Amino acid sequence: MKAQISILILALLLTACTGVEENVDVFMIGDSTMSNKKAEVYPETGWGQVVDQFFDDQVTFHNHAVNGRSTKSFITEGRWDAVLDSLMAGDYVFIQFGHNDQKDQDSTRYTEPYGAYSQNLEKYVRESREKGAIPILFTSIVRRKFDENSQLIDTHGDYPEAMRKVAQELDVPLIDLQKLTADLVQAMGDEPSKALYLWTEPTERYPEGRQDDTHLRVSGAKAVASLATKELAKLPNDLADHVVQQD
Repeated sequence: MKAQISILILALLLTACTGVEENVDVFMIGDSTMSNKKAEVYPETGWGQVVDQFFDDQVTFHNHAVNGRSTKSFITEGRWDAVLDSLMAGDYVFIQFGHNDQKDQDSTRYTEPYGAYSQNLEKYVRESREKGAIPILFTSIVRRKFDENSQLIDTHGDYPEAMRKVAQELDVPLIDLQKLTADLVQAMGDEPSKALYLWTEPTERYPEGRQDDTHLRVSGAKAVASLATKELAKLPNDLADHVVQQD
């Protein structure tokens, strides 16, 4: 009898030491710079489409980011409710909005930085936490716009700062992609930084080519995902343990 108990205890100890780690689910909500793209618009690529390359197989990314959405329209279209219904304790929620919240000509998307924009971010954070999930905020990636002195021009106004304020007030992890991408694009310079964005030669689908300084091509998406991953690896949570590469 004593021998059987000893064997059982040993088996439990071995299971505890060699047990399989649980899988991690990451839900991504945001706009076109994060979203998955259809094959017909290649090489356009959202950074959320390639970020899984920087993590091990135990992390599953559910990319719910959609072109053209703001913090407001993502809620009013029922997209946030769909994500919220799927969240479980221990899941992560990546939140990146701002590009389309700026569009003051469109009442279905526009939000004021320190008004509805901040309130919507707070809603995402609060409701994620109520489900036991872990929200992480991401400021918008920079647009490629240089002045005559080859200095990058800020196009996001108060939105990044409004998000930083929400992060501070609610004690939410923040990945400041606006600053990180601005530093990268400025360091590369005006002409070389086109390699990150959707500047393409004429094709049958796009006979005039594309000169897009907002959306990313494959190399740009990977560069942004790398920047994000480097910062995520510094956070004191379990997700950091699953980073397999940062460059």
